Amino acid sequence: MEIKIVNHSNNPLPRYESEQAAGMDIRCFIPEPVTLQPLQRALFPTGLFIELPKGYEAQIRPRSGLALKKGLTVLNTPGTIDADYRGEIGVILINLSSEPVTIESGERICQMVIARHEQPQLVQVDILGQTQRGEGGFGHSGVK
Repeated sequence: MEIKIVNHSNNPLPRYESEQAAGMDIRCFIPEPVTLQPLQRALFPTGLFIELPKGYEAQIRPRSGLALKKGLTVLNTPGTIDADYRGEIGVILINLSSEPVTIESGERICQMVIARHEQPQLVQVDILGQTQRGEGGFGHSGVK
């Protein structure tokens, strides 16, 4: 599969960092460093624009190393980029640490996973089929 991409940044194109990686690292493209205070969030531009095939989405997910080392994560994770969106990819980061964190242009801030999806038709019914679990919620899978 090929995906068309426009890169208005001076960063390299997103790429897979290992042979079997599911996500491509995305870098921010900002004119000057941005410092996020604890619990502060901001939208970071990337300079990237993509054209996805119909039936696919791009999921924007946190980078585990950034979350562990700096306490930064993607706020609306996973963020979804729809196949008909043509605007710039933006990433909402939040600082969940107790210290200010500075983000520099070109820093890898998230990863992007391309995934197939369906648009099923919803059918309204009066009753759902029975299962062993039934209406058991969180922690009610029966596994001990």
